[in-house]
Amino acid sequence: MEIEDDSGGQDLKSGTALPSRSGKSTMVGLDKELIEILNWLDGNSSARDTLSIVGMPGIGKTTFAGKIYDHQRVQEIFHVRAWVTVSQNYDERKILLDLLESMKKLSGEMHNLETSDLKDKLHKNLKGRRYLIVIDDIWDTKVWNDVNRLFPVDQKRSRIILTTRLESVAVHVNSSRFAFRRMRFLNGVESWNLFCKVFGGDCCPGELYQTGTEIAKKCGGLPLAIVLIGGLLSKSNQTQSYWDHVAKNLSSVIASHDDQSSKILHLSYNNLPHHLRECFLYMGIFPEDYEILASKLVKLWTAEGFIETETSKSLEDVAKEYLKNLVERSLILVSKRSSDGEIKTCKIHDLLREFCVREAKESFFHVTDTSLRDLPTNISTSHITDPSLRSLPDKIISLRRVSIHPNTQTSHPHADRLPTSTVRSVLNFDPTLSLSVEFLNSSLIRVLDTVNGNSSDFPTEIVKLLNLRYLSCLNGVRELPSPIHELRNLQTLILSCMESSFRLPLEIWRMTQLRHVHLDLVSLPDPPIERVEEENPLVVLHDLQSLSTVMNFKFVENILRRIPNLKKLGILFDEIGEDWSDYCLNNLALLQNLEALKCLFNWPYKPFLQKIIFPPSLKKLTLRGCFLPWEDMTIIGSLEKLQVLKLKRKAFSGTVWEPKEGEFLELEFLLLEENNLEDWNAERTHFPKLEHLILDNCQRLKEVPCGIGEIPTLQKIELYYCSDSLVTSAKDIYEEQQESGNEDFQVRIVEMTAEAYET
Repeated sequence: MEIEDDSGGQDLKSGTALPSRSGKSTMVGLDKELIEILNWLDGNSSARDTLSIVGMPGIGKTTFAGKIYDHQRVQEIFHVRAWVTVSQNYDERKILLDLLESMKKLSGEMHNLETSDLKDKLHKNLKGRRYLIVIDDIWDTKVWNDVNRLFPVDQKRSRIILTTRLESVAVHVNSSRFAFRRMRFLNGVESWNLFCKVFGGDCCPGELYQTGTEIAKKCGGLPLAIVLIGGLLSKSNQTQSYWDHVAKNLSSVIASHDDQSSKILHLSYNNLPHHLRECFLYMGIFPEDYEILASKLVKLWTAEGFIETETSKSLEDVAKEYLKNLVERSLILVSKRSSDGEIKTCKIHDLLREFCVREAKESFFHVTDTSLRDLPTNISTSHITDPSLRSLPDKIISLRRVSIHPNTQTSHPHADRLPTSTVRSVLNFDPTLSLSVEFLNSSLIRVLDTVNGNSSDFPTEIVKLLNLRYLSCLNGVRELPSPIHELRNLQTLILSCMESSFRLPLEIWRMTQLRHVHLDLVSLPDPPIERVEEENPLVVLHDLQSLSTVMNFKFVENILRRIPNLKKLGILFDEIGEDWSDYCLNNLALLQNLEALKCLFNWPYKPFLQKIIFPPSLKKLTLRGCFLPWEDMTIIGSLEKLQVLKLKRKAFSGTVWEPKEGEFLELEFLLLEENNLEDWNAERTHFPKLEHLILDNCQRLKEVPCGIGEIPTLQKIELYYCSDSLVTSAKDIYEEQQESGNEDFQVRIVEMTAEAYET
C-alpha cells in the first residue's frame, strides 16, 4: 500500500532500471543488503548522511535504489522523498525542476524563474523536514559538489542515496563509515530465479532446464545479461539445438571478451525480426533518459516507413504491437501506462541506447548537439552517381536522419550546417535552437520535429517540403500559412499555438493523407459544399484517426462524411448560448469508429447529454465543466463498450448519485474530480469490472461505497485531497482486502496535511 502526503512523496519512475516482460522493474536477491541499508536510513545518527551505490553498467544499481525508495518502511520514515536522474549531460536547472516536480512542488510559472530562485524554492521545501533524496546515475565529482549544495545540512536524520558507475565519485562523496555499497553479482540461485522471472514465471520447458541453468550461470551474475537473454529466449524457438547454440555463444563471449554487455546486446539485436530492427535502433535517436510518448513514437515510426501491414489493422495498431513486442523482449522500459492499460510513455536503458547509437551511426541516423561539431564528414562518395552530390566531399552522403540534442556550452545556437544532400529526417530536442529549414532537400525530407527556437513564426519554407509526412512544431506558432495544403503527403501535424484559437485553412480538407492533427485549440473551417458526381467524388480523409482540440465542433453531416474513420476526437465548447441546433449533436453517432472522445466546456450547459447521441464504438469518454445532473449519468452508463470514464472538474453537479443496475458493464477505469457529490450509493453490481478508481478533490463525498471494495476485479483506489471520512473508508477497504489475502490491492492517498497514514 502506498500512502502519500502533499510534502512530496512520489513513485519511482522506471529510470534505468532493468525491465521485466511486464515493464516493471525486476530484482531478486540482495535481501541482506536491503535490510542493512534500511537500518542505516533509520539509524540514530541525526546528521545528514550519504550512501553511494556503486557498480558496473547493467548490474542493477537503479533497480536496487528503487526498491529502497519504494519500501514501505522508507515511506514511513521520511516526510519528503524525491528522485532525480543526472546522467552524463549535467544540467543544474533541469535537476532543480525535476526535484521540485518529484516533490509535487512544481507549478507552471516556476519554469520562468531564475535558477537562483528555483534553488530557494527547493531549499525552503526541504528545510526543517526529514528527507530522502535519490540521485541516480551521477558521473562526476564536480557534479556532486554542485548538487550537494542544494540540500540543507541539518539534524533531521535526512539521507541522500546516489548511484554511480565510478568508485572515485563514491569515495569523494564519503560522509560516514557507511561510505558506499558495491553492488555484487548474483549467485547461481539468484541468477536462475531472475532468469525464471524474466522468462515468464513458470520458467523454461523441462527438457531445456539443464541448458537454461547453464545459460543463466554463464551470464556471470550480471542482471542485464540475464534479463536480455531471458527475454530473448522467451520469444524465440524453444528447441534444444537453439538453446545449445545460445549457451555456446554466450559462454564464449563471457569467457573471452571484456565488453560483455555489448556482445549480449548484439546477440539480442541480431535475433530481432527484421521488421523490429529499425524500430529498435530508432530509440537511440532520443536524448539520454528521455521519456518518450508512445503515441509520438508510433507516429514517427509510421512516417519513417518502418511499419508495414497487409491486414485490416491500421499502421498505428501494428506499430503499437511492435512496441509491445520490444517491451516483451526486455529492450524497452514502460515508464507509465494510460488509464486503459496501454503504454503511455517508455524509455530505453542507457546501455541499450548507446548500443543503438553505435549501430546506427553514419548510416541509419546520427546524434549531434547544437554545435554540430561531431557530424561525420569525408564519407566516401565513390558510389554516388549524381555529380551534384559527388561535388560535396565534406557533406554526408549516407546520412539519412539527424537528431540534435542540447549543447549547454553553446549560446544562441543556429543549425545551418546540416548536410543537404540526403537528410530525410531532422529531430531537434533543443528548445533554444533556431533551426533554419531552407537548407533541407525538399524532395527528400519526410520528418521534421522541432521546437522552432525562440521564434513564433511558422517557417514558410516548410511548405516547400513536398514529401513531408510528419511535422511537429512546438513553440507557439501564431498562424498557419494557407499553402500548407501543398504538403499533400503530410500524415501528422502537431502544432503549439500562441493565439487563443487557431484557424486551419480551408484547404485542410484536400490533405487526404492526414492521419493525426493535434493543435492546442483550433477552429475547423466548414468544408466546401461540393457537387458529388461519379466522376467527381467527395474528397474524404479516410486515414484521419485523431483530431484535437477543436473549438465548437459542429457535427454536421458534410464534415462527418469526410472523416469516417476518426478514432479520437477532442472538443472545447465555449460561448455557444442556448441554441444547440446548429451543432447537430445527434450526428456524432455517424462516427462509427470513434473510440475516444474528450469534451470540455468553458460554461455549464446541462441539457448537453440529452441532445447528444454517442456512437456505440465509444471506449473512452472525458467530460469537464458541463455541470450535468447525476440523473443524466444513465445516458453514459448505457454505452456498452465504455471502459474508461473521466469526469473532470465540474463535469457533474448534484449531491447524490444513484447508479442503476445493468449499466457500466465494461467500465474498468473511473475518475471523479472536483464535484459537490456527497452520497454515492453504489453496489458491486453497478461496476462489475471496475479495476481502478480515482477520487480527486471530492471533499464533500462522505465515503467510498463499501460495495466498491467488494468488486472482485478492483486493483487500486487513489484519493487526492479528499475528506477525512472518505480517506477512512478507503483505509477500511484496504484492511478488508488485506485480511482476505489480496496483497496486490493498492490504495494511494495524498492528503491536505503533512501527516500520512501508516500501515
